[in-house]
Amino acid sequence: MTDNKWKNLLLEIVGCFLSALGVYTFAVAAAVPVTGVAGICAIVYRLVGLPIGITNIVLNIPIVLICFRYLGRDFFLRSVRCMIFFAAFSDFVLPVLPIYTGDRMLATLCGGAIMGIGDALIYMQNTSTGGMDFITMAIKVKRPHMPFGNLTFGAALVVILANGFVFRDVDSIIYGLILNFLASYIINRMMFGFNACMMALIVTKDGRAACAEIDRTVDRGSTILRGYGGYKQDQRDVVLCACSNKQLYVIEKAMKRLDPGSFIIMLQANEVQGEGFRRLELGKTESKK
Repeated sequence: MTDNKWKNLLLEIVGCFLSALGVYTFAVAAAVPVTGVAGICAIVYRLVGLPIGITNIVLNIPIVLICFRYLGRDFFLRSVRCMIFFAAFSDFVLPVLPIYTGDRMLATLCGGAIMGIGDALIYMQNTSTGGMDFITMAIKVKRPHMPFGNLTFGAALVVILANGFVFRDVDSIIYGLILNFLASYIINRMMFGFNACMMALIVTKDGRAACAEIDRTVDRGSTILRGYGGYKQDQRDVVLCACSNKQLYVIEKAMKRLDPGSFIIMLQANEVQGEGFRRLELGKTESKK
């Protein structure tokens, strides 16, 4: 294995452990419903005591068969690996460790946060723990513009309502909504917020000098757009640069030194892809022959 693959494997293991911890130690212990197939497994566990991890693998078989062609062989194999990790943590490791028995709301908040971090780490390695993840990932492949956390939250609603109906526990519906909303929010922030940055638009008389100064001070690429003043119709250069908050501060100071008359617009960019920014892939990545 290359160093990058070892790193991905380690993050998968950490993600599976955190996801299982949020489900078993907090959500299930406090009778709070969780998302998708894991939520169904939690209901079965509370009713008849079947292990969560093994039940998760069994229920995944028909889902895998349906979604396989959308997600591809590589994604499937990685997901099987994560399902085994999740099952091992849920059925063999966490049962011998202490579970949280305190306030139900604290269990909900902690469980949602831990699950969200764990699931996001798993998804960011372009894999999953199966179940509804396969279905939501397949939808994401076909509809890449849809926020992944929102898909996950939508898939959770049916299981949350089923849990409240089976156990006659209206409060669990409220707690379940809170837990899964928090988990979905964290998934969205981690998966699609890690490339968030600032965007600088600099209106200046000398775009080439501005680009050279940006490259010298923060080592960032930039683009020159040709612009015209709205009143005098005089030509101006508009320099566009994606950067971090810290780099934006340095750029602002550098531009004021270089061209005191420059006009700077600072914008928040939710996601940037391209050179210098990592692109997140979901689902099928193997090349077609």
